This record gives sequence, structure tokens and C-alpha cells, in this order.
Amino acid sequence: MAPAAKSGHEFLKFVNVSPTPYHAVQSIREKLTQAGFEQIHERNDWANTCKPGGKYYLTRNASTLLAFAIGEQWKPGGPISMIGAHTDSPCLRIKPFSKHQVEGFLQVAVETYGGGIWHTWFDRDLSAAGRVMVKTKTGFVHKLVNLHKPLLRIPSLAIHLDRQEKFEFSKETQLFPIAGLVAAELERQGVTTPPESTSEGGPEPDFAPIKPMKERHHPRLIELIADAAKVSSDQVEDFELILYDTQKSCVGGFNDELIFSSRLDNLEMTFCSAEALIESTNGSTSLKNDPSIRLISLFDHEEIGSMSAQGAQSNLLPAVIRRLAVLPSSKKSNISTTAYEQTLATSFLVSADMAHSVHPNYIGKYEARHHPILNQGTVIKVNANQRYTTNAPGMVLLQEVAKRAQVPLQVFVVNNESPCGSTIGPMLSAKLGVRTLDLGNPQLSMHSIRECGGIYDVNHAIELFRSLFEHYGELESKILVDNADEAEI
Repeated sequence: MAPAAKSGHEFLKFVNVSPTPYHAVQSIREKLTQAGFEQIHERNDWANTCKPGGKYYLTRNASTLLAFAIGEQWKPGGPISMIGAHTDSPCLRIKPFSKHQVEGFLQVAVETYGGGIWHTWFDRDLSAAGRVMVKTKTGFVHKLVNLHKPLLRIPSLAIHLDRQEKFEFSKETQLFPIAGLVAAELERQGVTTPPESTSEGGPEPDFAPIKPMKERHHPRLIELIADAAKVSSDQVEDFELILYDTQKSCVGGFNDELIFSSRLDNLEMTFCSAEALIESTNGSTSLKNDPSIRLISLFDHEEIGSMSAQGAQSNLLPAVIRRLAVLPSSKKSNISTTAYEQTLATSFLVSADMAHSVHPNYIGKYEARHHPILNQGTVIKVNANQRYTTNAPGMVLLQEVAKRAQVPLQVFVVNNESPCGSTIGPMLSAKLGVRTLDLGNPQLSMHSIRECGGIYDVNHAIELFRSLFEHYGELESKILVDNADEAEI
């Protein structure tokens, strides 16, 4: 294995155990804990916990994670170098009332999440994972579950029955997984005929505000969830389950230069930012001379607009920055009443979300001079209409960071006749007033159930992000805009 490909192989391990945002956050938590990061909680006071030289992380909703390391030379109002990414991907989620059967088939009703390329979900071997709320003797607890084996499939219609030129379908009635046969389920239960509805006059059931779980979902599904959670079926109070492709992410291409995987967008940037933070803090002297804080914020719900308590539009990042801005230094110093505003003015945010590679079969869709290529480096994303937040000072900073890391960069601008996606960058830069730049590794098949990227770009991004963390404290004061009159020319 080429040394530069090692990070790509580590990413494959990560994505294969992270079928949902909850699992991705759990995987990152384990990495951070092994690297010496201490878990803290929003509900607690940090004044006596977070110290210069310390490393910490917190979660919200178990699907969003924020981690930071404090330079030993930190002073209140100092700068923060930040990387923001997201843990969610377009997917199908099981509905609150999913039980369905027709023509002898058991089916599970699902809801679309985000802007997926939904035709790619047909004829795939699907399983489910997520979280379940479990009843205990003292209350209710959240547990992660993964059902692992192929359980569901959305079968396409044979071409003999509908020779449509374009593959069109109803997302409500035809994007509908089958989970088995009624006859097989009855046989498993030892029932020879379908049970009749309960007659009137029987004992009154216990009051339930919503129908019981075994009426809302197939009993077999509840049993599988309970087995995965290692509890009884009666303890399963509710759940949030996401369907995923059981085919493992893997290396591909003639020379093992490609990644074939689900959820590249955006688990690759999630992985790279966490790895960079960890690597930048390894060693006893890594934070010794740093006046800044190094921070990653991995949000849920980006694919649906980020408007949630755990999304980038929430108060999470501003609240954390406000608390960090007034942390005392290792030496006694006064804390200004404007420390928060000073920190925002000196900080920098990288919005890290996967970018588009040029597609060899659709070259006309791309701007002629901006053709990012797999394995040729992380892509800076530019848009004059502020769908991306990149500007000239940010590009200068990133180039200086890349020089120190000795990694290549690419630039992408969308064709004027094409629509343009967006990221958490614009919303956070507007909310915080922090200098921001958008970037991401190039990929093909974005939002498909199976995407394609370059294995060497994983290492490119890690090295770039690590260099940002290690050098931002030095570079921040050298790129002058509103205080340009202070420069010596």
C-alpha cells in the first residue's frame, strides 16, 4: 500500500462502521477519546474545566459533535481556527407508522431525507441502523443499533411491463421497500391463518397516546431492533432508523486509486477534519506555542437546510465560541467585555463539504477552465452569488497553509447556466461575521447511494487541515484587510 493511500484505507474503515450520523459521531468520539480528548457537556460550567493546553469534545443529540484543543498561549479574545463539516447524507428513513402489506408482501414505509438520487436506491440490498429509545427501570435511554444483514429491497419493474424511456416513479408508492412475505412471517409465528381483528367486548387495553409499536411497525422489525439493542421487544419505546446499502465501501480502479462508497458526502470531510485535529495535537509540544484554539464542528441536518437544534443554523457554534472567548489564559489577565467579538474578528472558518469532480461523460456541464480531477487535491469552491463564501483573502490564507503542507489545491466555479449547491459556510459566516472559505474533496455521483472519490485526496485534506490548525495562529495577523493600513509595504 502506498503511504499516501493509508489515510484512504482508514477512511474506508470509518465509513463502513458509520451508516448513520449517530454512528459517525460515536466513531469520532472513540477516536477523540483514544487521542486524549476529554468529554464535556453543555449543561456544565467550563470555567474550571477547560484550560490552555487541554483537549475537549461535546455532542448534541448524539448526531452533532464539536471538539477543540486550546493553545497554551491562548488569551481571552484570541483567534479560533475552525473546520465545519456535516454528518448526514441523503437517505431513506423509516416512517413512524411503517407497517404495510399488499399482495402477500410485507413492506416498510420510508420517507426521503435530503436530495438523493433516488433511482440509485432501487435493487440494492438494504439494511437499517440508527438509534432506539429503550425503557429502563429508571427512565428511557438512547442506544445505537445496526441490523447489519440485508433486510429490505426496492425492486424495479421489469422492462417487459413498462418500456419507459425515462425512469420515472412515485416516491410515495413505488420507492417502497419489500421486507419479506406474509406467508413466511405467519409460519414463523406458528399461525396458519391471518389473525382477525379484535372483537368488541374484550378487555380494555392500557391507554396509549399513540398506537403501540407493534401496531405501527411489523413485530418482526421490533424484534430485530430489540435483539440489536440487547433488550426485550417490550422495552423498545421508539426509534429513528435509516436505511443503508449493505455493500461495503471499498477501493476501486485499475490501480487502486479510487474509492467506491456510500456517504462520501460528507463523511469524508468529517473524517478528515477529525483526523487533522487529532494529528495536530499529538506530541507534548504541539500546543505549546499556539495562541489559538483549534476547533471542528460536525453538524447534523445539513442536507435538509440545517434548521434544527443540532444543525449549523442552531446556536451551538456561537454559544461554544462565546464560552471559549472568555476562557482565562494560563497567566492572569483581564477579560474584556468584548472578548467574544474580538475572537470572531480574528477567527477563520473552513466550510468543508465535498466538491464536484469533472465528469468525463458530461463535460459540457462544467465551466471550461474549472475541471477538478480526482486525486489532484482539495477543491476551493467559489461562487459570486455567495452560495460559497470564498474570497481573495481566504484564498491567500489557504494557499499559505497548503504551501506549508506541500499539498495541491484546485478551484471550482459552476457553469453560469447550471444551478449551484450550497453549504453551511454562508449561513455560519452571516451568523458569526467570521471570515469563511468553502472547500471539499472532489467526487463523482454526489448524492447517489454509491459515490466515487480519489483515495489520495483523503490524505491531501488531512494534511491541509492539519497545516491550518498548526499555522493559523502565526498566519492570522499577516493577512490584513480592514486593518491594511497597519501593514508595511
